[in-house]
Amino acid sequence: MRHRRSDVLAHAVALLDTHGLSALTMRRLGSELDVQPSAIYHHFASKQALLAAVADEILARGARPRTADEWPDQLREVCSELRHAMLACTDGADVVATVWAFGLGAAAPVAELEKILTDADAPAELVAVASRTLVHYVFGHAFEEQTARQAVSLGAVDRSLESLPDFDLGLDLVIDGLRARLS
Repeated sequence: MRHRRSDVLAHAVALLDTHGLSALTMRRLGSELDVQPSAIYHHFASKQALLAAVADEILARGARPRTADEWPDQLREVCSELRHAMLACTDGADVVATVWAFGLGAAAPVAELEKILTDADAPAELVAVASRTLVHYVFGHAFEEQTARQAVSLGAVDRSLESLPDFDLGLDLVIDGLRARLS
């Protein structure tokens, strides 16, 4: 049976969301699609290419319309969208952050943050550092939140989840620092 790339990708995201990153293998994906794992390589040259496509799909599914006019609010929109997109899929934060760190994909949020900062007349050397700082904050917070919630739900740890809703305050601290630099 021959599958389209979009079908293979949709099944890979579903497999990730249902069973987590450790279950997302070429062998399992092929088995569930009733094809040889080598057939998956027809669509994705490697497991890394598959993960890059999965990360980009996670981000695409989380895309929301932009409504903010001012650059600080635009940054908040991008960062909040990124966080929500990653949290919407089991191990989404791990996949997206890893793909981005390896330079394989998931670059759209960083490019959008860079454009916002450039349009706000931030110096070029600040644009790169500020956009990376923002995504590192979002990746780190989402990874901690996702991992903690999964571990608590499985009964693996007894941890308070009270510190997890502080995302917006932490983001405001970073944006306030940028605002001070730009004024």
